[in-house]
Amino acid sequence: MAKRIIISVILLVVFLAVIIGLFEFKLTINKKIAYAIAHMPVPPVTVSTGIVRSDVVPQAIHIVGSVTAVQGVQISAQISGNVTAIYFRSGKRIKAGQKLVQIDNTTQLAQLKADLAAESLAKTNLQRTENLIKHRAAAQATLDANQAALLQAKAQVAGDRATLEKLAITAPFTGYMGLRQVSLGQYVSPGTPIVALNTWQPLYLDFSIPQNDLAKVRIGQTVKLTVDAYAGKTFTGKVEALSSQVDTASRNIQVQAELSNKRLLLKPGLFGEVELLTGVKNKVVVVNAGAITYNTYGDYVYVVKKTKKAGKTELTVHSALVKTGSPLGSDVVVTSGLKVGETVVTAGQVKLRPGSVVVVSNKIKP
Repeated sequence: MAKRIIISVILLVVFLAVIIGLFEFKLTINKKIAYAIAHMPVPPVTVSTGIVRSDVVPQAIHIVGSVTAVQGVQISAQISGNVTAIYFRSGKRIKAGQKLVQIDNTTQLAQLKADLAAESLAKTNLQRTENLIKHRAAAQATLDANQAALLQAKAQVAGDRATLEKLAITAPFTGYMGLRQVSLGQYVSPGTPIVALNTWQPLYLDFSIPQNDLAKVRIGQTVKLTVDAYAGKTFTGKVEALSSQVDTASRNIQVQAELSNKRLLLKPGLFGEVELLTGVKNKVVVVNAGAITYNTYGDYVYVVKKTKKAGKTELTVHSALVKTGSPLGSDVVVTSGLKVGETVVTAGQVKLRPGSVVVVSNKIKP
């Protein structure tokens, strides 16, 4: 019995020794693997690069503006009455003087006939009195009264015709109609809107600039407008006028430019981004927009430098904080943080960190 216990203890000790040995062996192997991995050279990251360069760009003021019609009006009724005829269609082009709406004029037509008859009678009475005056058979006072009566009758007829013209509403200028806001038989009163009428070619572009930029603005300068409705398309025009005063509330001054709209793409009321070219050219530093990594803590780029390690030359990167300005197509203006001639990474930044070794392959497009 004692022998069995001794043998069991010996076997248990041997088993534990084997387990401990295997554990230490595995631990040693893992340490060696970890050490090897930690001391393995990091494989270089393949990136695309670009050169920071200088460029000369026109100085511009960027603001928001709105498009307005050179001639635009909300046509409305001047005299009360029922609409008896409508002669236009919404959205169509009409010419100056074209009749748009007729308001009931039956009462005024009857009044005109009565006043024409009164004018005719006054004219006859005057002629009769003039003949009598020649024969000294009438008093001068009678002649004067008949002359005044004729003038009054003519004025009444002229008033009737003016009223009839107001009841026949016509287009004050050639342009494009908006949406009709009245119907046949509808009773309208003075000020009731009927339809909007606007010209589309050319158009005005209205915007305001800060008073600090007033000295940069002159008549004849070029403006460029972009609107969301026509992405990628630019509309150009010229500054036509400046307001005669600065707004005391905003300290801005209103500027008006004239836009060509030959294709009739723009409509009054559109707003968009305005670029006012001052005519002055500035020398700036530019870089491909793909080089900029935008971050809430600041924008930065990876600058490529040549370094020597163990007698070998390799390319490494370090990050540089930059401040950016206006975009220039596929490039962007950099106001600080870079120097002309530096090489920056334009594609492949996701795998980079400061000090990373890189290999340049400009087949990768930014």
